[in-house]
Amino acid sequence: MATYVLVPGADGAAWYWHRVVPLLKARGHDVVTLDLPGAPDSDLDTFADAITAAVSGAAGAAGAAGAVAAGPLTLVAQSLGGFSAPLVCVRRSVDRLVLVNAMVPRPGETAGDWWDNTGQAVARAAYAAASGRTGPAAEFDVRTDFFHDVPDEIAEEAFAAPSAGPPAGIFAQPWPLERWPDVPTRFLQGRDDRFFPLSFQQRVVRERLGAGVRVEEVPGGHLVALSRPAELVSALLR
Repeated sequence: MATYVLVPGADGAAWYWHRVVPLLKARGHDVVTLDLPGAPDSDLDTFADAITAAVSGAAGAAGAAGAVAAGPLTLVAQSLGGFSAPLVCVRRSVDRLVLVNAMVPRPGETAGDWWDNTGQAVARAAYAAASGRTGPAAEFDVRTDFFHDVPDEIAEEAFAAPSAGPPAGIFAQPWPLERWPDVPTRFLQGRDDRFFPLSFQQRVVRERLGAGVRVEEVPGGHLVALSRPAELVSALLR
């Protein structure tokens, strides 16, 4: 048995993982999800504090239940969570960090600067063109870029929920670590991700994390936990 702490992306909602949670639990694992802080002045440290509290709470609950350290603790971070989850790994013991379609920061880089620094917009546009989407059809659209492979009923549930988006502070604070934390790291990437295309992520991960971290392809687009939860869980448990 292991404990999985699941960190959402830009929407900050634990709901993002709601199709993954029961599948992990059915395999005998403990799962912790959380809604990230939404106050306007929240920043990376605020997010890291919230995630660290969730990790500590999971360990404490396991101890109260008589478990021996709850088994390995895996921190899983989606998309924008790639900026905040690594900070947790220097605050308390984490056995493994798994990034899913994630942003990989460099020391001192803000999440606001990451887009231009990595060339994300150019990569997204090139992927759209290669897929036959040109002109207005190639412009960014939430449904087209994020929900193209999510079941209709799940997509409508997502759009019906209130969402204020991530706090501005998340994009303004420079990433505070001097290097990537010393914790085993995996990178799972949806092969059909239109927002962060596979070839783009392979380059970014190679440049920023080195040859020691391989980009592992999984079926699905950017919101793979909503579109292909079973396949994502299989990848997490490999």
